[in-house]
Amino acid sequence: MFASRSGWGLDCLRLGHLRVWAGDAVGPRACGAGQARRYGSRGGKRPPGSEPQDSPPGPAGETLREWVLPVSPFGRLLARLPCHLAVRPLDPLTYPDADRVLVAVSGEEGGAQALAGLQVKYDVAVEEVAIESDTLDPQASVEVQAPLKFDLNIKSSGSGCIKVQNIECDNCKIETDQGTSILQSVKSKLHVQTKGGKVICLGTLYGNIDIHASDKSTVTVDKLQGSSVNISTEDGLLKAKYLYTESSFLSSAAGDITLGSVHGNITLQSKMGNITVDSSSGCLKASTHQGALDVYVSQLGNVELKSHEGSILVKVAPSLQAHLQLSGKEVDVNSEVHVQEMAEAHKDGGVIITGLMNQGNKPEKWIKADAPKGTVRFRSQSWFQSLKLQD
Repeated sequence: MFASRSGWGLDCLRLGHLRVWAGDAVGPRACGAGQARRYGSRGGKRPPGSEPQDSPPGPAGETLREWVLPVSPFGRLLARLPCHLAVRPLDPLTYPDADRVLVAVSGEEGGAQALAGLQVKYDVAVEEVAIESDTLDPQASVEVQAPLKFDLNIKSSGSGCIKVQNIECDNCKIETDQGTSILQSVKSKLHVQTKGGKVICLGTLYGNIDIHASDKSTVTVDKLQGSSVNISTEDGLLKAKYLYTESSFLSSAAGDITLGSVHGNITLQSKMGNITVDSSSGCLKASTHQGALDVYVSQLGNVELKSHEGSILVKVAPSLQAHLQLSGKEVDVNSEVHVQEMAEAHKDGGVIITGLMNQGNKPEKWIKADAPKGTVRFRSQSWFQSLKLQD
């Protein structure tokens, strides 16, 4: 027998001692980060080495039932629940063969009758653990310890939150309604979809990432590293501290897109929101219809920026070499920027400035910025000045 952590809050999972970098996007009711309180269950004994590293918020609850399922170490977890769910890997010292799945359900004292509709079973033929219920108390919690390589297919309804940490698998699929998804140090082909909850990515996520957040859902990211990243929001903020990818496509209908240090081929689109990039190293294409653009280019691929109705601020490393094409209702090039062969043309009530920055002579390296109804400002900025998201 093993004892699970218990005591879930009304809103989400606990982050324990973890520091949420994007706390301003998480909100006060999302997760109780930083509250160093630990809860144990009232029954059963925890196997050696399986003590939790963090605990969910809220009053302590009772462990209602536990399962120990013999499994293949390379199977899959299928979960369909209306309540909170946390998944973390088995302790390798206690279970060196990675051949068990441990399941514990916690809730209010006297809530054992609610378990009648809960199914927990392992199908040997398809190597799948299924945890399913439509009747569990939404404030109950299910905690799973699974082999490190277990694939995950998880769906929560209502306000049920999902937390997955330190898992390495081929496929991880998560769907929520209004609950928050917390992903910490996950290596997988990852697909996350939420109709109204937050998506919080902590530590580093490795692999091809696909995240879609509807309504006012926000997506906040510490670090993503992989060949392909696709993230979209509707009204919510999309904020990422580090992106190391071969190809990324990030979009928002009305929310802002705020990025720290990005590397690779990056495409950004927002209809009504603003776009900010603190440091771009690679090819960058960013466009917004009504918002403003604020971009620092540290190392150059091709850069193409457009704001149909807003303004654009372009900051560049002083030593950067590039061809320039800046067009807008007004164009302002700071005198500290060394531009040779500068030419000025007027068209359709706007101005177009072209030239070479620092004798840039490679035609494939260029910066284009177009704000037909706004102002394009071009400035020099050191790398150190770009570190405002590195706190």
